[in-house]
Amino acid sequence: MSKNFELLQSLSKEQELFDTGADLSPVPVLSTLPDLSQPPPPDTSSPLHRESGEKATERPVMLEMEEKQRDEIMQFVQHVFMMPGTGGPRTVVLTGAEPRNGCSWICCRAAAILASQVAGPVCVVDANLRSPALHHNFGVGNHYGLSNALKSTESIRNFVCPLGQQNLWLLSCGANATQSQSLVLSDPMRLRLVELRRYFEYVLIDAPALSVGSDALALGRSAEGVVLVIKANASRRESARKAVQDLQNAGARVLGAVLNQRTFPIPQAIYTKL
Repeated sequence: MSKNFELLQSLSKEQELFDTGADLSPVPVLSTLPDLSQPPPPDTSSPLHRESGEKATERPVMLEMEEKQRDEIMQFVQHVFMMPGTGGPRTVVLTGAEPRNGCSWICCRAAAILASQVAGPVCVVDANLRSPALHHNFGVGNHYGLSNALKSTESIRNFVCPLGQQNLWLLSCGANATQSQSLVLSDPMRLRLVELRRYFEYVLIDAPALSVGSDALALGRSAEGVVLVIKANASRRESARKAVQDLQNAGARVLGAVLNQRTFPIPQAIYTKL
């Protein structure tokens, strides 16, 4: 099944498309982010390097995408991060209404395409300690990462892994991630996000689905925006409506929704408004 999807820039469009019947607030207009300098090179004395006994090398990013998928992800990236103007989000959480909706698949590919379009550094963070997947998508190891950083006082530089693009970095879930789930809701997590924003121009965070816990709500409050991933022909209207309402009630800025694995055409009258 093709992983086609569309960014719904307004939740009123999501309401029309899915016929949720919900009274949802409109999504703010998305803007371009300012340019920042590259982060310092990774510290070769970090746990990441001590584990392997040698300096980390950049690995090629191997992300399979059909041309149609790449075009649609490019459109998504442009809508979220590269719209004209100022004040756009630098730190964005991607989460689903329920698990197994392709959120991790979209997150890592959006990060790779964003990194290919901007000069500044991009970091993709696997905050789904319940079911981590980003390191598998990128084909890299997971010796150290977020769960280790949340228990450490070392710089976040010591836990990020360079990928095959010069300005693309991964903060994987880390070792013993399933035993560290509660740390995502902690003050150290908020401080680590502040630190990531200091070094990286853009931070994309893959969060667990809203139906399995409050992780995405906490991350959404600390980030500058949340994108909700909805799986076509699978996500229930009630679940999508509740997910949006929960995010808004938590004080998160809902940027829009992604309809993933779409197998039917969006009506032209709606598509032209996207």
